[in-house]
Amino acid sequence: MIEVRAARDPSEVEAALELRYRVFVEEQGVAFAADQDGRDPEALHIVAFDEGQLAGTCRLLFDDGVSRLGRMAVEPELRGRGVGALILDAAEVESRAAGAAKIRLHAQTAARSLYARAGFQVQGDEFVEEGIPHVTMEKQLA
Repeated sequence: MIEVRAARDPSEVEAALELRYRVFVEEQGVAFAADQDGRDPEALHIVAFDEGQLAGTCRLLFDDGVSRLGRMAVEPELRGRGVGALILDAAEVESRAAGAAKIRLHAQTAARSLYARAGFQVQGDEFVEEGIPHVTMEKQLA
């Protein structure tokens, strides 16, 4: 059973950062500086554990009623098993609890359907971030 919740301590945040490094920097070729933008200390980190092992993560930044979801990563061998959807559910719960009226994210176009199934809608045109096609997506909460 997969447990999804806010990170409880610095070691869980560190594990999330390590997963992001493996997925974004090593697997996808994103620059380390692009992933490590200095905003992690102010973020709420969502973590998913499968039998005690970190399976996935994302972070939430809150700004003027908007929850900005980013840095979502799932262990490669666990993709397609619903981990991402569970993370999105937890992110929505945390965003509502923080008083956010909507969640906004930049979705890699390859993962767009995951977000659409969770109720996110495309806003605007496709763009490229770190060499990867993305679209802005939003979900109204209030």
